[in-house]
Amino acid sequence: MSNDLTFNKVAGGLLATALAIVGLGELSGIVYKFEPAKKPGYAIAVQEETAGGGEAADTPPDWGTVLPAANVQAGATVAEKCKSCHNIDNGGPNLTGPNLYGVEGRKPGSHAGFAYSSAMTEFGSKHPTWTYDELYMFLKGPQADIAGTKMTFVGLKKPEDRINIIAFLHTKGSTLPIPAPNPAAAAAAASAGTTAATATTPPVGAPAPAAGAAAKGQPTATGSTATPATGAGGPTGAGPGAPSQKTATTSGPEQKRP
Repeated sequence: MSNDLTFNKVAGGLLATALAIVGLGELSGIVYKFEPAKKPGYAIAVQEETAGGGEAADTPPDWGTVLPAANVQAGATVAEKCKSCHNIDNGGPNLTGPNLYGVEGRKPGSHAGFAYSSAMTEFGSKHPTWTYDELYMFLKGPQADIAGTKMTFVGLKKPEDRINIIAFLHTKGSTLPIPAPNPAAAAAAASAGTTAATATTPPVGAPAPAAGAAAKGQPTATGSTATPATGAGGPTGAGPGAPSQKTATTSGPEQKRP
């Protein structure tokens, strides 16, 4: 009889515990009701580019205006980057790249004793001399301007650096005269850069992002599982010569790979 009572007590205790666990589970489901997000994942706020936006136009300047005012000493400093592959002295030897003395006004790919790439030789066959425009564009990115050139120099991205080094090279045996200033051309070049630069600027009075809006790349809450946003809203190795006047393409000294 005693054993039966003990068994009943143990069984009753286990049953009560099980009922308590089940009851607590149901109660918590009622108190803390789960509502799944309407859209799973995070909403990422990405600012759209405005139509017409992009990098400012980089067109050759009016040389009659910029060359007389260029900083020749600054150009000499920029040219130090070229001296690891080029000699710029009159009668100096070819190094990894051809000698650059007199490159302005010289035919591309024509300096004696240097083995130019076929790309530079072909370019020279179509352009009789290195012009200011061609050097300006070539020095920005030799490989982009003349595909296949041996010149692996990354280029001078700043227009003022290219203008200054071209002014410096003009003191090194250039046969190109400095043209008379052309105010209309200078204004057109300045206008092209200004128009492209302002194309991405929001108009005055445009609504600002709402306070608490997600910063670019930060998550925005879309449901109970989302995380709230916290943000608010001369070159190395170049080959000479100056081709016929060309506006969009340019070339410059060419460098031989080590």
